[in-house]
Amino acid sequence: MIIAIVAIAILLLIAIVVIGVIVYLVGVYNNLVALKNDIDRSFADIDVLLKQRHDELPKLIDTCKGYMQYEQKTLQAITDARTAYMRATTPAEKTQADGMVSGALKSLFAVAENYPDLKANTNFMQLQGRITELEEKIAGQRSRYNADVNSFNIRIGQIPANFVAGFMHLQPHALFQVAETDREDVKVSFT
Repeated sequence: MIIAIVAIAILLLIAIVVIGVIVYLVGVYNNLVALKNDIDRSFADIDVLLKQRHDELPKLIDTCKGYMQYEQKTLQAITDARTAYMRATTPAEKTQADGMVSGALKSLFAVAENYPDLKANTNFMQLQGRITELEEKIAGQRSRYNADVNSFNIRIGQIPANFVAGFMHLQPHALFQVAETDREDVKVSFT
């Protein structure tokens, strides 16, 4: 009788431990899914802001064309970068095209300093303000993306979550990093 009670207690203890392990692993799995989805959402939020910025660029270019007759290279660089973004299909391609747009915009705003009539144009000032606002939002969203990526990468590297991550075939994500061209000063020459 005592042996039967001990056997039942041991089986019950084993069942509780197994159920506890299963519940824990399900929790880890759900946490990893949530972290992965946070990364996807963060990148999608960046993409929305980039789309808004790209929608504003044709208006900015049209406003500048009349004033900046000698700066066609600068305007063409923005057009080319915008086209590259529209053709991009992967996050890496979009990030690269975004870097091109950022560099071209820096050059445009630097060159615009030498066109007082353009700087006084209300449309230009509104568009420059709108794009600057979008740039600030994009920078903030990139920080959020990097925070989400960092949380995910840390979590999939920790024991025992790394076993569940391996089972799910999850790989670390790359942090958003600024292109070398974005770290350089904008060089403007007038010839």
